[in-house]
Amino acid sequence: MRLRTDDVVVITGAASGIGLALARAFCARGLAAVMTDVRADRLAAAADRVRSEGGTVTPVVADVSKADEVERLAEQAVAAYGRVDVVCNNAGVSPPPAAAWTIAEETWRWSIDVSLLGVVHGIHSFVPAMIERGRGHVLNTASVGGLVPVPGLAPYSAIKHAVVGLTETLAAELAEVAPGVGVSVLCPGVVATELARSSRDTAPEGLDFTTFISGDVAPPTRRSDSVMDAETVAAITLAGIEADTLRIVTHRDSGPLIRRRLVSLEADLPA
Repeated sequence: MRLRTDDVVVITGAASGIGLALARAFCARGLAAVMTDVRADRLAAAADRVRSEGGTVTPVVADVSKADEVERLAEQAVAAYGRVDVVCNNAGVSPPPAAAWTIAEETWRWSIDVSLLGVVHGIHSFVPAMIERGRGHVLNTASVGGLVPVPGLAPYSAIKHAVVGLTETLAAELAEVAPGVGVSVLCPGVVATELARSSRDTAPEGLDFTTFISGDVAPPTRRSDSVMDAETVAAITLAGIEADTLRIVTHRDSGPLIRRRLVSLEADLPA
């Protein structure tokens, strides 16, 4: 989808990290941005930063784990700008590292509600209008951890795999009914963000993030030696959207991991 200066983008999880970098990048291209996050104070500061750079921004506090709040977000975006051309279902969390068999159900439910159902709610609230207009783009943030396993982060990896599968399915469905609506899934490697800290700030009581917060590096921390800044990820993402790339893989050193997964899959095929 070729981005236009009168387009409107909605970005969830926009108070920091990749979400904030996306808002800055879209606004630098002349788009208006509706920035949303569950953390009101951080969102206000992020919106002020984008405005100081000349961006047109409307901040809306919303919890993406709640369908009614995402629906209100869509209504507020349309009320402010008339339509939404791009939706970035970017909000996500990650619990602290632990073996899969030790992770409490409450932790799984919190992770799923935000990182998976948040994407589902965004699809429900924004895609029908895009289909009706015959134009738009959906960006769902996953991870290279949605393409390869991430030991120690079972909820994160499982959910990111689900977001990849959901996005690929949505792309196949929209190709049939609305080929003018594009779909991409963002699969970055290690990114310098505040994911651990923001997850801690919104997590259920009792989760110990002490061992996870060590330099504000987003997972999967054991899968790559390179750390990319969020602004570079955002630039790659906008280029991917304009190229209608289905899987936007940002880190070149993710290649060997992905290829090993493909070789393993092929080896497991019946003779």
